[in-house]
Amino acid sequence: MKHICICLLGILFTISASGQVEEEYVDNSQIVQVNSNALYGKVVDASSKGMQAVSVQLYAGRGKDSLIAAMFTRPNGDFRFANLPRRDSFTLVISAVGYLGKEQTVSFAGGFNEREEVLLKKDLGNVTLEPDVQTLTGVVVTAQRPALEMGIDRRVFNVDRSLTATGGTAVDVMKNIPSVTVDVDGNVTLRNSSPQVFVDGRPTILTLDQIPADNIERVELITNPSAKFDAASTGGIINVVLKRNKRVGFNGVASAGAGLPNILNGNLSLNARQGKFNFFASGSYNRSGGENKGRTQRQNKGAGGITDYFNQSSEN
Repeated sequence: MKHICICLLGILFTISASGQVEEEYVDNSQIVQVNSNALYGKVVDASSKGMQAVSVQLYAGRGKDSLIAAMFTRPNGDFRFANLPRRDSFTLVISAVGYLGKEQTVSFAGGFNEREEVLLKKDLGNVTLEPDVQTLTGVVVTAQRPALEMGIDRRVFNVDRSLTATGGTAVDVMKNIPSVTVDVDGNVTLRNSSPQVFVDGRPTILTLDQIPADNIERVELITNPSAKFDAASTGGIINVVLKRNKRVGFNGVASAGAGLPNILNGNLSLNARQGKFNFFASGSYNRSGGENKGRTQRQNKGAGGITDYFNQSSEN
């Protein structure tokens, strides 16, 4: 009887052990079904900073035949695709505005096993996108200075904008400047006062007839000189700024003009520049013709009667 009890206990223990092994196998199969194949990575720029809202597309195989999944990257640049089908390779396409697109083929090492589910996970690491730099065609901006500019303490007249001064002298330039008056003898007045003539900001002994208009860049009118100028310049200052021509070698400018009645003018400027030395010479010729006739008749009276007569005739 004792042997029979021992045999029954052994049979029950064997059945219980086999039941536990079968339950563990069922649990393992359930774990395999919950997990899935995954592909993940991070999109960064040239400075290794994560890029947000980058389009990431995943295609089956080695081409763009069928789209499996698509998403935008997270704020830190991460992306993840889960529940991937059974394939040996995928095509990953990444694109962003202002960056060069990237296409990459992702292969799983070893592939998939047909008999048992093998979980495959692929980490692509950091995927760097390069900026899409495009060189535009060169743009040339052309601007023209106005003929008259208003400054803080002066008015500037640009001579190159005055076509009537070409071929003349500085006197011809002054005739086209507002508030400057030139009489028939070439005398210049600024607001009915005799101004002081400067050349490049310094007093000069040259007269305006000796300065060719082609060598003048601009004329500055200073009607209210400040304390830094000489006290003799209370009538105003006309500052003649010459052109800065630094061409090395020998060059010159010659001009001639004619008009009516019997008006002739000519200018010749020669310049030689070698190294730090600059030698120049200039000359001008001006002739103004025409006749000026005048006649004066006067009666001198005294005590109600004519005492004498004064008659005068002139011709210039």
